[in-house]
Amino acid sequence: MTSQAPRFWRSIPQRYNLIGTHCNRCNEYFFPPRNICPNCRRGAHLEEYAFKGTGTVVTFTTIHNATEDFERLTPYHLAIIQLDEGPKITGQIVSSPQPVRIGMRVRSVFRILGKEGERGIIYYGTKFAPIIDPGCAEPKEK
Repeated sequence: MTSQAPRFWRSIPQRYNLIGTHCNRCNEYFFPPRNICPNCRRGAHLEEYAFKGTGTVVTFTTIHNATEDFERLTPYHLAIIQLDEGPKITGQIVSSPQPVRIGMRVRSVFRILGKEGERGIIYYGTKFAPIIDPGCAEPKEK
């Protein structure tokens, strides 16, 4: 028996992969995906694009007081990350052996986002971890 992501996650690929769109006409990249390019105002030139998952921290904040669902994670870091292809997205920084800083290089990692109470459904998605050294193994989450 093979394990699979639940149907809810499989039906929306950007929830567990960085899938966006690329406009072949103006060469812009978008995340989340768009149906129409906001620059060209057309949809015919858009194609699905899988982002590399690497980027740079533009700004960040440290959460010390969180809602009940996230209390066990405090303190944790949320950042705006500019992907190498251009779009900016919000993500949690995990597995950082060093202080998070503006300009830090990061890569996407597949992690647990949360658990749904009594039903016990585990939700997975993209978080970001520092790029320490390309030759190193994947850092472990705290």
